[in-house]
Amino acid sequence: MTTDTQMQPDGGVNKFYFAAWRWHFYAGLFVIPFLTVLAVTGMMMLWIAWIDGRDGERTPVVPQETALSVSAQAEAAVAAVPGGTFKQYVAPRSPDLAALFRVDSDGDAIMVAVDPYTATVIESFPRRSGWYDFFDQVHGELMLGVAGDRMLETAASLALVLVATGLYLWWPRGTSWRAALLPRFTRGRALWKSLHGVVGVWVSIFLVFFLISGLSWAGIWGGKMVQAWSQFPAAKWDAVPLSDDIHASMNHDRREVPWALEQTPMPASGSAAGETGVVGPVTLESVDRLAREIGFEARYQLNLPAGETGVWTLSRDSMSTDSTNPMSDRTVHVDQYTGKVLADVRYDDYSLAGKAMAVGIALHMGTLGLWSVLANTLFCLAVLFLCVSAVVLWWKRRPSGAGRLAAPPMPREMPLWQGAVLVGLGVSMAFPMAGLALLCALALDMFILSYMPKLRRSLT
Repeated sequence: MTTDTQMQPDGGVNKFYFAAWRWHFYAGLFVIPFLTVLAVTGMMMLWIAWIDGRDGERTPVVPQETALSVSAQAEAAVAAVPGGTFKQYVAPRSPDLAALFRVDSDGDAIMVAVDPYTATVIESFPRRSGWYDFFDQVHGELMLGVAGDRMLETAASLALVLVATGLYLWWPRGTSWRAALLPRFTRGRALWKSLHGVVGVWVSIFLVFFLISGLSWAGIWGGKMVQAWSQFPAAKWDAVPLSDDIHASMNHDRREVPWALEQTPMPASGSAAGETGVVGPVTLESVDRLAREIGFEARYQLNLPAGETGVWTLSRDSMSTDSTNPMSDRTVHVDQYTGKVLADVRYDDYSLAGKAMAVGIALHMGTLGLWSVLANTLFCLAVLFLCVSAVVLWWKRRPSGAGRLAAPPMPREMPLWQGAVLVGLGVSMAFPMAGLALLCALALDMFILSYMPKLRRSLT
């Protein structure tokens, strides 16, 4: 959403326009590489998940009349991993797909695909080792762990500044909305400018949605500021003892627990609390039967108790591709000794933020069906176009042969500076990583570049 270089007018509003353009330029300088990576990896994840699935979830089998017991299938899976410990069962989504079992061995999680009709092991592989997970790690943390998470959070926060300044620059001033919403097919830089601005306007609301939903997973803004205050309250489980573990302990290399439950304490087994659940001995077979009786159809996940106070956990959510309807999310905990249902959490029980995230994650990940995969692909392509066109616009605008960035000029006298400071403070308080980046830029300008004129000229 960049504009052409022109002489700086005397009007206060126009000077603010130039200042916004300058911030748009510098924010884009930092954000564009990250947005490009996110768009490319996002598209790869969309299509890998749609075509091939994740963790063997689309391993085909030949359907037969009757499936063997889950226990028999589990025995075959455990036998395929010597010394392994059975941790999780993932029921097949349809009759022509294999059942999946997670078996841990020497600290590694192994997924075993088993034919539910013959208990034949089809294949086994390390969990989260496919191409989807490779791109997921790049998309989520640049394969740099916490450092990558912080870098992406900073980029996403500054991208919100990019959207705000871009909309301000492209807002019609003395022209019709037609020029802002429809491209003008001219030539040269004017064509690139029109396409960049129009695509930016149309994509802006979706970009804000993807940025906010992505930031909700980030370590600072999401984990410390938003998620911590939006969890399902464990206090709703009246008279149910709580474990020292939280739901996030069930994650493994990738977030699998619904956002609204991650920081909520797990209930604990070993009391008389709970409602009627399993009748008779509590076994894998009887817990699976309970799952079907209380409404878990087709694909769902069954996690075995971890430790003496652990619980059986039945879950179904769109984030894990168990279903295409986020409003059908459900998590049920069962006492490993008595078989009583200790907690039954559904979408309707989530807070407003939790409900928004349940739907938002499904939209963000494109797990609502083919239409969402196609829509997200179109969005990713639009973001890539904005990144490429921004570079083209800069290249066409910069002076020929100039050995500097050629940033938009800053007005000598900045009107409305108090308002700009307040906006900056507001952004810093709402998104700490953006505030930190702005403070670093200010410190660089005041304490380093001011004493190094040659470096300052190359960056301005």
